[in-house]
Amino acid sequence: MPSSDPLKVDLRSLIRDVPDFPKPGILFRDITPLLGNGPAFRSCIQQMCARLSPFKPQAIAGIESRGFIFGATMAVELGIGFVPIRKPGKLPWKTRQERYALEYGTDAIEIHEDAVTNGTRVALVDDLLATGGTAGAAIKLLQGLGGQVVVAGFVIELGFLHGRENLLGVPTEVLISYP
Repeated sequence: MPSSDPLKVDLRSLIRDVPDFPKPGILFRDITPLLGNGPAFRSCIQQMCARLSPFKPQAIAGIESRGFIFGATMAVELGIGFVPIRKPGKLPWKTRQERYALEYGTDAIEIHEDAVTNGTRVALVDDLLATGGTAGAAIKLLQGLGGQVVVAGFVIELGFLHGRENLLGVPTEVLISYP
């Protein structure tokens, strides 16, 4: 890596553009080169933790599937719990579900009914903020359980899709923005 400071690593250079995935007209921002580069992945986690820790979260909620990669790692780094938010039918306990729209269809996510307690300060984490449909649904689920979503953090934001508008006023931190 060109920089010895982990907070100064150029993460954008490790994001690969994949045209027409998952369907024609979509330009997919692929994080797998970033994940495959140990020093850069570590820097990414450190940068995300530095952005989210001032909000004093007590838990990190990660959205399936890439939000698990970043969220669980950040939870370990910060010494707090991790809350998985998954696709329907994947959680083994009683769940709540929220449907949402995304840029190429519709879907739903679920959370365990006992995932957070009333007043728990939660940081929501995912790899990408696009339309904000998934993250907005996750915020509704967490708030519906009594959680206080204090910040949402993303590695990448596709600003032209205006996803922040669907985050219900939750402060948002992003490492890489594509206007």
